[in-house]
Amino acid sequence: MEKMIINGHDPKPHAIVFPYPLQGHVIPAVHLAVKLASKGITITFVNTLSIHHQIIKSHNSQPGTDDDHNDDGDIFAGARKSGLDIRYATISDGFPLGFDRSLNLNQFWEGVRHVFSAHVDELVGNLVGSSDPPLTCLISDSFFVWPSFIATKYNLVNISFWTEPALVFTLYYHLDLLIKNGHHSASHENRKDTIDYIPGVKAIEPKDLMSYLQTTDTNTPEHMIIYKAFNDVKKADFILCNTVQELENDTISALQEKQPFYSIGPIFPSGFTKSSVATSLWSESDCTKWLDSKPRGSVLYVSFGSYAHASKREIEEIAYGLLLSQVSFVWVLRPDIVSSDEPDILPVGFEDQIKGRGLIVTWCCQIEVISHPTIGGFLTHCGWNSVLESVWCGVPLLAYPLLTDQFTNRKIVVDDWRIGLNLVDDHHKGNAVTREEVAEKISRLMGGKSSGDDHDQLRKNIKEARKALENALTKEGSSEKNFTQFIKDLEFKLIQKKYET
Repeated sequence: MEKMIINGHDPKPHAIVFPYPLQGHVIPAVHLAVKLASKGITITFVNTLSIHHQIIKSHNSQPGTDDDHNDDGDIFAGARKSGLDIRYATISDGFPLGFDRSLNLNQFWEGVRHVFSAHVDELVGNLVGSSDPPLTCLISDSFFVWPSFIATKYNLVNISFWTEPALVFTLYYHLDLLIKNGHHSASHENRKDTIDYIPGVKAIEPKDLMSYLQTTDTNTPEHMIIYKAFNDVKKADFILCNTVQELENDTISALQEKQPFYSIGPIFPSGFTKSSVATSLWSESDCTKWLDSKPRGSVLYVSFGSYAHASKREIEEIAYGLLLSQVSFVWVLRPDIVSSDEPDILPVGFEDQIKGRGLIVTWCCQIEVISHPTIGGFLTHCGWNSVLESVWCGVPLLAYPLLTDQFTNRKIVVDDWRIGLNLVDDHHKGNAVTREEVAEKISRLMGGKSSGDDHDQLRKNIKEARKALENALTKEGSSEKNFTQFIKDLEFKLIQKKYET
């Protein structure tokens, strides 16, 4: 790959990367770090101590890994052996390692909002004075509330990394319009009519907004973070987004009138194979042998991601729906999917009833599973990484959003790209999922008797979406061109900064 050159006298750029401390944010940030390093940029990648310890613990429990691998493990050691200049650092999130973040989310997010920036300040301050080459850029997840303060204090180029679709970004970005028009309010019931005034968005229904914008309880730590972060992101020098220009062109074009915004997705590991950098927060089960025993396209993959919680009743109805469907399945059931203090969530006797037909694991390498030829569908929460990975593998989706951007991603999947079905037809809250609906929708997705034209049409549409992703990543594709342009613009910005100081 071509390397970035400022000029013969300047040291190469050095970017410090701060992913949000959640699995779905760490993974694309790691792949972005590798992509930037392959262009000759020095990277210092920073995980919180909690995320780091979870990764190391899960890595050490994998079969065939080195038991001597300890808590000081450098997850980028393999990347450095391949010639990439990626350093690794850890930082406190303000809480002790034993603190249950999943069980105490409000307290945790308050800490991320108020305390974390002090630890960031200390780490960046130490690096600014000692790193070689000198630190020049800050790359931070768009949900952080402190980037402009840190970037200004240490004279760093401020680069915001958005891990979700541009549609979600622009809805948060234009919160002022939603508030002004009464579609997001703390004082009264939100308007329920169509939203047609967001630049670059034709129209969107309130039920398709992110969950935090649908509620009237806006005093939560998450709301405070969103409001502050999206004020702060307007001060960023550049915004990188894990999406594809052709799939969200109007939205991206409107954002580019506001700030330098680059769609550079999908950000996957090279060759869409398991990453050489450990990123998983749970020990991964190898499902390959079990999948090899099943017919092509016959297995449903079920996962609700790494963060959102479901109720015990929802899990039970989905379990009974899987039984009724008679379809083979792999179900990823995170230990804390309901709550970390409620581990027994499946119906009594369920695992005995599915022997041979169903495989339940606490975690797996998702790209290894959904790229397996026996996978024919994905029952998903609609996390953005899952959506992009499914498109890449040509696996149609059964959408069951639980939280945050997943409701808006569902709109993209089902209504815009038409590559998936809704698990529940009416998305208004209180319309509970039933086992009969689960079984019927699985049959439609997987090509059963009730599938009609759905099965073939979904596969045709997903092939078109996959082509858009593939094309974007070719040498002349939009994402590669945008990435190259970002590198050039960054180069110019660094020269500007040099002559300003």
